[in-house]
Order: sequence, then structure tokens, then C-alpha cells
Amino acid sequence: MAIINEGNNTQESIEDIGRKMMIAARTAPKGKGRDTIEIILITADDIDKLAKRMHEIGDESNASFFHRDANNLEHCGAILLVGTEIKTLGLNEVCQLCGFANCELKEEHPNTPCVFNTADMNIAIGSAVSIAADHRVDNRIMFSIGKAAIENKLFNKDIKIAFGIPLSALSKNPFFDRSKT
Repeated sequence: MAIINEGNNTQESIEDIGRKMMIAARTAPKGKGRDTIEIILITADDIDKLAKRMHEIGDESNASFFHRDANNLEHCGAILLVGTEIKTLGLNEVCQLCGFANCELKEEHPNTPCVFNTADMNIAIGSAVSIAADHRVDNRIMFSIGKAAIENKLFNKDIKIAFGIPLSALSKNPFFDRSKT
């Protein structure tokens, strides 16, 4: 019989659960069945590069929470990234949820999100974190990680909005009870 040490098993388990989270995000419902989502799982050196960019953004923008969140990444084994392109669904006058009269007018403002893109991404994120919760893996949805991932050009698609979900399995969740800075 082999002895399996918890420390050696944890990283492999976190990555496996991250892969399951990717499937949950992928299979989440999408508006009109159109898929504008991209999902990535990163580990090791890629986490370090992302944390470095988060510190840079914190310095550039004087936003201390980027530093706090980057420091949190020291305690995670993987990060799930979920992002969306900005593409209208062609619902035109029926919708108007973006604030424009139709999709054609919205397209004149390419950085204004289509409400369905962000809703689809958020449903995908909810599906993903439910898998982490089911497996008792600590996590937190973070805007700061998504912004740094976009700036580091980690996505293949033209992703405009993204969030990151760091994953950890320690005796205490490092993503809560954090300092304000």
C-alpha cells in the first residue's frame, strides 16, 4: 500500500477541481446559445507573473487592493480565469438593456458591454464556484485578477471583461478576513 502525503496531493487535487470548474463554466447556459466566454486555468509561474502585474497596476493606479489581492495569490494552487468578449446578440429593439435603442447603435460603442455577455459570464462563474464549494476548495471571485489577466494578454479571444477565481486548500481561507490594504 502506498502512502499519499496530503501536501503532495493538494496541488494535484486543486488542479483537478479547477478543470471540473472549467467544465461547469463551459456548460452554463448562454444567451441565444451564443458563446462569448473564454475559460483558462493557470498555475505556478503564470500565477507569479499575474501577481507581479497586479502589483504594477496597484502602483500605477494607487489602488491598494491590487497589492492585497496579489499577496493573496501566494496562497493559491491555481486560478480559474473567466472572461467575455463584447458582442451583441442581435435582439435589437426587443432588448435595449444596454441603454441603446438597438444593437446597431450599441455597436458604435464597442467597449460598452452587451448585458447578455456579462450575464453569461456571471452565470458561468457561479457554476464554476459551485464546484469549488462542493469540493470544499477555498476561493473568491476577484476583479483585480481578471484585469491583470487581460493586461497580460492571457486570453486567446478579444476578452474585454474578466474575473479570476484563486483556489486554495489551507486550514484557513486566505481570501477572507483580509486586511483592507
